[in-house]
Amino acid sequence: MADDLTGLPAEEIEARAADVRARMRPLEQQLEELRAERDVLLTEVRRRERLAHRERRAGLREAMKAGDLPTLGDLVAGAEGGSLDAYTYHLKTGGEVRLGFPGARPSLGFTDGRRLAQARDLGQAAELYAAGWELGSPGRPGVRVHFPGTRQERLVDPAELHVRPAGQAGQ
Repeated sequence: MADDLTGLPAEEIEARAADVRARMRPLEQQLEELRAERDVLLTEVRRRERLAHRERRAGLREAMKAGDLPTLGDLVAGAEGGSLDAYTYHLKTGGEVRLGFPGARPSLGFTDGRRLAQARDLGQAAELYAAGWELGSPGRPGVRVHFPGTRQERLVDPAELHVRPAGQAGQ
């Protein structure tokens, strides 16, 4: 291809282009077959990941039913201290959530019926709970949670939010 193509007649250039296309055709077919094979394998990988995820959630739900995972209310009632980040939080469906507002440090809101206080760790949460404060805000009981990677948030009953140590693999 280092030839000076400007001196060649048009027929010669077209013949060379046809020759290159003819040599490329089997390579393109082989590449197409390789891509199809890759797509089948990647589909199987995704299928297995979905199955493993579904099995992890089912295991978590079973652990919750068996009482192996305490609720957030149980954790706060028995806590003496520690970080809220040291735990992973799951809805009763097995789905993982984070405490507080999306993008903010985990926190728990407490109310005494009139006032609102935020606990940034389990020590503060246990103190407020022992003083008679309840999880939630005035007129809105519950724990504010959000789904990881989204801005979607909601209030959840503390009895429906289960806790496990963050380093512990799914049950």
